[in-house]
Amino acid sequence: MPLKSTIDSEIKSAMLSKDKVRLQALRSIKSLILLAESSEGNKGELSQETEIKLLQKAAKQRKESGEIYKAQGRTDLADIEFFELGVIEGFLPKQLSHEELKSLITEIISKTGATSQADFGKVMGTATKELAGKADGKTISQLVKELLLKI
Repeated sequence: MPLKSTIDSEIKSAMLSKDKVRLQALRSIKSLILLAESSEGNKGELSQETEIKLLQKAAKQRKESGEIYKAQGRTDLADIEFFELGVIEGFLPKQLSHEELKSLITEIISKTGATSQADFGKVMGTATKELAGKADGKTISQLVKELLLKI
């Protein structure tokens, strides 16, 4: 089932249960989807890959905002951001553990034939394609750097 349909049914259930905070988060996700669908160059339906990228971007924004609010002592706003982050993460694919990610990146390094730090771009290109939606880009980058230093 497409993400948009799933979000619509979740919105209905949040309305019925009168869960205002969850409803707010779901509506923001639906808004992102509608904006992306109607943006220039799109034919209406979004691919699953595009939907995942939208959700990852939204999750990253919520996480950063929540951390800023927390640092400024605004726990009321931070709690809302972190709750919305949890709702968004519920629609994202399961993230790989650190060990799983490390083993997959090691395989990618051997597949690409990387032998030094100079091959970072080649490894990252392959890793980001293969691990899209399964891990954060920043985490992938850090692990690739770490593993290439050991070669």
